[in-house]
Amino acid sequence: MVDSGFETKSLRMELLLLVTFQAPAADVERIMEAVVAITPLRMGKYDSNAYQSAQGIERYRPIEGAAAGPETELRRRPGTVEVSFEIADDQALAARIVEAIFQAHSYQEPVIRIQPLLASRSKGLDDRANPNRWWNTTGDWQRKGQLIEHSV
Repeated sequence: MVDSGFETKSLRMELLLLVTFQAPAADVERIMEAVVAITPLRMGKYDSNAYQSAQGIERYRPIEGAAAGPETELRRRPGTVEVSFEIADDQALAARIVEAIFQAHSYQEPVIRIQPLLASRSKGLDDRANPNRWWNTTGDWQRKGQLIEHSV
C-alpha cells in the first residue's frame, strides 16, 4: 500500500480523507449546503465536488431507544443514496464536517464514514489539444446549444 503522496508528469496523488454518508435523496441538498458552508470541496478549478450514487434501499429495524420506538418488522426505505467527497487530511475539519452532516441529516443515527485515501489532483498542464478531453469531444461544455467558455 502506498502510504504517502507521489507525483507523475501530469498529476499529484495527495493524502486526503474520503467522507461518505448515506441519506434519503431529499436530504442531500440540505446536507451538502451545510458541508460547503465549511469547506468549498475544491478540486483544481472546480468546487462543490461530490459524488451521489443512484438510489437504493436502506434496511433497518428500530429497537428500544429509537425515536420511532421498537418494532418487530424490518423496515426497507427506498430512495436512499450515498454521497462521497474528499477533504484535507485534517481532523479538526473532519470533526466540523461530520457535525454539520449530523445536524442537517434527518436521521437519529446517520451513517457517516471517513477513510484515508490517495486522490489525484491535476498539475494544470496545458492539454487543450488532448483529443480525449471533454472540450474536444461531445462533453457538457454546451448549455442550450451555446458554447460555454472554459479556461484550461
